[in-house]
Amino acid sequence: MPPGITLAADTPTLSAANTGFMLICSALVMIMTPGLAFFYGGMVRVKSTLNMLMMSFISLGIVTILWVLYGFSAAFGTDHGSLIGWSSDYVGLSGIGLTQLWDGYTIPVYVFAVFQLMFAIITPALISGALADRVKFSAWALFITLWATLVYFPVAHWVWGTGGWAFDLGVIDFAGGTAVHINAGAAALGVILVIGKRVGFKKDPMRPHSLPLVMLGAGLLWFGWFGFNAGSWLGNDDGVGALMFVNTQVATAAAMLAWLIYEKIRHGACTTLGAASGAVAGLVAITPSGGSCSPLGAIAIGVVAGVLCAMAVGLKYRFGYDDSLDVVGVHLVGGVIGSLLIGFFATGGGQSDAQGLFYGGGLTQLWKQLAGVGAILAYSLVASAILAFLIDKAIGMRVSEDDEVSGIDQVEHAETAYDFSGAGGGTAPRSAAAGPGLVAESAAQTKKVDA
Repeated sequence: MPPGITLAADTPTLSAANTGFMLICSALVMIMTPGLAFFYGGMVRVKSTLNMLMMSFISLGIVTILWVLYGFSAAFGTDHGSLIGWSSDYVGLSGIGLTQLWDGYTIPVYVFAVFQLMFAIITPALISGALADRVKFSAWALFITLWATLVYFPVAHWVWGTGGWAFDLGVIDFAGGTAVHINAGAAALGVILVIGKRVGFKKDPMRPHSLPLVMLGAGLLWFGWFGFNAGSWLGNDDGVGALMFVNTQVATAAAMLAWLIYEKIRHGACTTLGAASGAVAGLVAITPSGGSCSPLGAIAIGVVAGVLCAMAVGLKYRFGYDDSLDVVGVHLVGGVIGSLLIGFFATGGGQSDAQGLFYGGGLTQLWKQLAGVGAILAYSLVASAILAFLIDKAIGMRVSEDDEVSGIDQVEHAETAYDFSGAGGGTAPRSAAAGPGLVAESAAQTKKVDA
């Protein structure tokens, strides 16, 4: 995303077409967070379904308020030392005129702010998949608040804010390979190294309880990602957004097929979980690179991401870190792949004139990409681990072992995802009709359900 580049005339005027397009893209990015909730929710066991859904949904509430109060100002305000932004007019979104344009563009500041808000919402939600089954909901809410403030807002400024060090260096990140996916993936790794493994990791079966939910979530993510990616050019006066739209579809398809072929060769079957995971890997990898490569380059990026991410999800068993839903294997690895391959596949005819190694540009852009990837990965990893450690010492990050075994949904939310009381065709107990007995009955039902 290039906030300092003018798309239209030197003195742009408000474009109703671009404004409407960006509002639609903002809504598409918003639907990705519920899509992510379904994707993650289907991948966990029955007893953790609601908690997984809530860990995504709560980000819609917390980050929205933070963004209005100070997040937008910190990410996209006037640069201070190439590390953070700040503009008093953006605090509380109180000093912005209705028709005030985002600098150099044909859309209002309000539209840019709400589009970027949706990115800020989904990024911490991505982290939650690595922490399934074992984190207190209150601790997670506190972590989101601190992480968005100390990690996401500054990193967004580095990458997309005018004056940010990565922006000025020339690091290409069209829609969030570094700021969103590497940032979230590294954070997930940092937190799980602090809080430890689930009870029964590598011993008990922890299969997805609902693959249809996983496929529904993947479909919503794929759909919403067109707004995520194509919208990041903030208009389409020169066709770059259209190129990104095409490349998003192409890379995702290639990654899904590559993952399935790898699965067939390695494990003997093409699974629905593999199809969904491969699609997400392709979406992640094309996010930073799709504005700078050709459709043929997008195919290559998708194939590389599909195979390498499929290989990477098994690393947790080799190295012993419990990344519950493969956030590290898909988002961190996929983000690194997509960001670095810009140094090879950038054509110089898309979002900028920067060319990769395969198009005569040498290694210049690759070194820039390496600098951005390495710095953001390291910062997010260390900062997230420190935050998790401090929260754990202050209020505890994990539920008790007994609560984890019995089911985090009932413990943290006093609910279960599915009502099995009528499964046998009998009459529900009188105590389940209302009042405190309902909670007790739900707990009893939960213990009977195969985890």
